[in-house]
Amino acid sequence: MNVRKTMARAAGVAAAATAALGLLSTGAANADTFVPLPGGSITETMDDGTVVTISMTGESANINPSMGSTPLHRNAWVSGTARVTLSGTNGAVGGKIVPGYVVGCQVNISGGGASGGASGALDAGDQVSVNKSGTGLNGGGNLTLGPGQSKAFYLLDQEAPDDFGSEAHYVRNKFSGSSGSVSWSDETIGLNGCGGYAQARSFVAVQVETDNVITAYTLWGQPFSLG
Repeated sequence: MNVRKTMARAAGVAAAATAALGLLSTGAANADTFVPLPGGSITETMDDGTVVTISMTGESANINPSMGSTPLHRNAWVSGTARVTLSGTNGAVGGKIVPGYVVGCQVNISGGGASGGASGALDAGDQVSVNKSGTGLNGGGNLTLGPGQSKAFYLLDQEAPDDFGSEAHYVRNKFSGSSGSVSWSDETIGLNGCGGYAQARSFVAVQVETDNVITAYTLWGQPFSLG
């Protein structure tokens, strides 16, 4: 009797251990993945001799490849700091900083597939219709993409009256003087509908204005997988 009870207890422990391992394996498959990103910097010289340095530091992404246990949904929380510094200036200077991300579904965003997002806000005078629903130009939140599609969303959504007093949304941070910066922490990228591989890539679009010249530049971050 004692031997049988001991064997039964051992079998029960083994079964419980197997079940626990199974749960751990499931959890590991759906665990968040922290991705440190290198950021970067560029230095350009404007026609009037003003030297523009754009840098991105502290960039990272925390990725959950399958929110809701469906392969069509990914979620990521992104962080970073963008900074612009100007030197060799004469007279009044300033500018605008537009930080954001391009997200692609089964499309190469390391090249031309990502070009539209960064320039769009500056081309539109940095005033856009910010849409959280996943269509058009987005201010974060959710995006819905099919194969071969990419979209940009902007991290900033600043409400302010336009020239006529109506409410407007702006995706830039204006600065005056020789420096400006924008920081973001755990901003959400939610992607729906993409059944294949998905990537994201940060950008910092900057427009610099001096007494003589207005010039725009873009710093791109390193692409990273969303699963």
